[in-house]
Amino acid sequence: MNHFKQLITVIEQTHRLLQAQAAGAVNQALTIRNWLIGYYIVEFEQKGNERATYGQQLLNKIAATVKINGFSSTNLKLFRQFYLAYPQISQTVSDQLKTLFYIESQPIAISQTVSDQLQALLMAKQNSNASGKTSVIAVPPEKIISRLSFSHLTELIKIEDPLKRSFYEIECIKGTWGVRQLKRQINSMYFERSGLSGQPAKLARLVQEKTTPQTPVDIIKNIYAFEFLNISLKPVVEESDLETALLDNLQEFIIELGNGFCFEARQKRILIGENYYFIDLVFYHRILKCHVLIELKIGAFEHGDIGQLNTYLNYFKQEISEQQDNPPVGILLVAEKDHALVKYATAGMDENLFVQKYLIRLPDKEQLEDHIKKELKKLQ
Repeated sequence: MNHFKQLITVIEQTHRLLQAQAAGAVNQALTIRNWLIGYYIVEFEQKGNERATYGQQLLNKIAATVKINGFSSTNLKLFRQFYLAYPQISQTVSDQLKTLFYIESQPIAISQTVSDQLQALLMAKQNSNASGKTSVIAVPPEKIISRLSFSHLTELIKIEDPLKRSFYEIECIKGTWGVRQLKRQINSMYFERSGLSGQPAKLARLVQEKTTPQTPVDIIKNIYAFEFLNISLKPVVEESDLETALLDNLQEFIIELGNGFCFEARQKRILIGENYYFIDLVFYHRILKCHVLIELKIGAFEHGDIGQLNTYLNYFKQEISEQQDNPPVGILLVAEKDHALVKYATAGMDENLFVQKYLIRLPDKEQLEDHIKKELKKLQ
C-alpha cells in the first residue's frame, strides 16, 4: 500500500471510530477527529515541518478520494490549520482516545491495528512537541476540547497572536459564549479594548453581562456536527431562526416606512384546493387600497418562487379582496448569505398600471435590498 492510500485509510478509519462515539459527546469527538486528520495531513504533506510542499493539490485529492460528508478541501484545510494552531493538545487527544477506545475496560470492536497506529502517531508527536511551541498563557488543553466546539475553534484559529487567541479562549469558556457571540466580540476588538481600558476587570464584567450564554441547542445545531453525524441538515433547521428574525425586523421596518401600510397577518393560512399554504406577511395598503403580500425566501432565487407568489395573489384577488379593492401585489424577498434580491409579483397586472399607480407607493427595491443585507450581517 502506498503512502497516499495509507493516509486515506487512516482518515476514513479515524472518522468511523469517532463518529461511532459521537452520540454522547459529539463536540469532543468531532474536535478530536478533526485534529487527528489535520495531523495526518501535515505529517504526510510536510513530514512535520510547517512548510507546504503539496498544498491545495493534496487537499483536493483527499477530498475527491474520501467519500465522507463534510470532507471538502475547504474543511480539510481547516483541520490542517487547527492542528498547526493547537499542537499542545496532543496529550489530551491521546487521553481522550483511550476513553473512546474502551467502554468499561472492554475494547471497542475496531481494528487493533488502527488503535495501535493512532497511539503510536500521538506518542511520537508528544515526544517531538516536548519542547515545542505553546500559548503564552496556556489554557488547559482538556478545557479546549471539552468546553469549545469545533465551530468556536474555527474562529479562534484565525487569530495568529497566541496571547490574543488565549484571551478569547478564556473569555469564551468563562462566559459560555456561543459562536455568534465569540465572533461579535472578536469583531468589536474586545482584546484591544481590554488592553486600553483602565479597568479591564470592569470591562470584562460589562461584556459578560451583555452576552447570552449558548444553549444546548446551540451546541448541537452547527453544520460541522450535522455533517459529522451524517444527519441531513434540512434548511428549516438552520434557517428557521434566521427567517424568524428577518421577518420580525421586516414587519417593523415596513410599518415604520409609513406610506399607508397597515399590518394584517403573519403566516396567513389559506386553503387552495385541499392544501393549506402560509403567506409570510400580509399588509393592506390604505392609499393603494390593495393587499400587499410579502414572501421571504432563504436561499437562492428560483423561478418557481414567483409562480407560487402569483398563485397567492390570484387567490387573494378571487377570495379575499373586496369589490372596491384594487388587485393585490406581491413582493418576494430573497436572502442568500450577504446578498438580497427583491422582485415584485403582479399576477398578470398591466405593467403600466403597476408602474404608474403602485410602484410610487411601494418600498424602493434598492431600499429593501439594502435593509435585508444589513440585517443579514447583524444576524451572522
